[in-house]
Amino acid sequence: MAYEPVIGIETHVELTTASKMFCGCAVNFGADPNTTVCPVCLALPGALPVPNAEAIEGILRIGAAFGCRLVEDSLFHRKNYFYPDLPKNYQISQYDVPLCVDGHLDIDVAGDEHRVGITRVHMEEDTGKSIHGSETGRIHDAEYSLLDFNRSGVPLVEIVSEPDIRSPEQARAYAAELQRVVRSLGVSDVRLEEGSVRFDANISVRPAGQDEFGTRAEVKNMNSLRSLQRAVAYEIDRQIAHIEGGNKVVQETRHWDEGSGQTSSMRSKEESEDYRYFQEPDLVPLHVDDEWRQAVVESLPELPAVRRHRFAEMGVDRQAAAVMVEAGDLADLFDAAVASGADVRTVGNWLSGDVVAYLRKNEIPLADTHLSGDHLRELAAMVTEGALSSTAAKDVLGRVLAGEGSPAEIAAAHDLTQISDTGALETEVAAVLDSNPDVVEKLRAGDMKPIGFLVGQVMKATRGKADPKIVSEMIRSKATAG
Repeated sequence: MAYEPVIGIETHVELTTASKMFCGCAVNFGADPNTTVCPVCLALPGALPVPNAEAIEGILRIGAAFGCRLVEDSLFHRKNYFYPDLPKNYQISQYDVPLCVDGHLDIDVAGDEHRVGITRVHMEEDTGKSIHGSETGRIHDAEYSLLDFNRSGVPLVEIVSEPDIRSPEQARAYAAELQRVVRSLGVSDVRLEEGSVRFDANISVRPAGQDEFGTRAEVKNMNSLRSLQRAVAYEIDRQIAHIEGGNKVVQETRHWDEGSGQTSSMRSKEESEDYRYFQEPDLVPLHVDDEWRQAVVESLPELPAVRRHRFAEMGVDRQAAAVMVEAGDLADLFDAAVASGADVRTVGNWLSGDVVAYLRKNEIPLADTHLSGDHLRELAAMVTEGALSSTAAKDVLGRVLAGEGSPAEIAAAHDLTQISDTGALETEVAAVLDSNPDVVEKLRAGDMKPIGFLVGQVMKATRGKADPKIVSEMIRSKATAG
């Protein structure tokens, strides 16, 4: 029997605000354990929460970027659950009246476009961190556990997709594009390796053509896009094998183990009623007026999909556009260079190729280089005008990145300027023709294959500085004229 996977993804995004969601404690990843805490995030008696306006703005921007309806009046609720690393043992979240609803995200998998619905985007607070004293880092074989409450209360956004994803590849594409969108908004660094974005996948399978969903399992602990894709693929195969073996899939939460490449059961899956939601009595309803909602929508930057499309319409190679938009700052530099008059294709290829290679090799961000839009315009113009060969341009580009100066200054300092003046090349071309009469005879007889050899001799004589195109034209003209 053929089966169809049905996948929905819950994404948790930590916002990069200066302070936590309901108190003034600093958000500082990597701080010493339990040093950024206060009576509110430690849930001491009498401490009351106060919402972070910057965090509310952040979730509104995320919702608007996904085309959600921004709800005018929403509520905070208490989500009751055993949280060993959240001191008050409940989480302030949103339940039936979230801040953003009914959005979508369009993805592309190998040219196949697919729309994934966004059910809701809501605000809550993050938990602390449990550190288990075992070789595996898991609680099952730990002798003790340590608690770090620095992360407790950090603003957390949950983005819940509709079950519209149908393959591991689509799951990865959705997660990657979501990261790009949120990163472009400047509200989070969405670093998987630091836990500032976390994906949980709800996966089920059903016979192809069946409308009713199968029983789902939620998979956690996927700390990379590759892990997400692998975990979804494994869980699909596991459920199909389980069903075909005459068994029923159990609704549960499962743990992904990167080393073994398998999921394992953690606990039975909770439903919303298990959390015993009720309205947070210490917070009033949240009101977002028309002016605030309109200001949020108007403040959105150009989103990644729109930017990729614009670059493609400008004539940038599709892959080059994707590389630049993925990095963000490369796309900004591209826009600056083109605005100053640089050639679109040339600059796009440099940024997505040579510049990316330089950054990776030296393990530095673009901000630590000295490259500017004006530098790229100047360098591209020197190539177009014949002042630099393509090979020399790459050398100059590397030196600009290293901070040696402008393209013109570097080309002059290292004698890299290309000779394009025919008068300056007369002597070298004539000498090569005189030294190779047999080759010249072949050219006169109509055999143009040896012309590359003669061009190479001129290039050697000029230490690679001659314009090979002009040299070729001069040789062809002089040889055939004789």
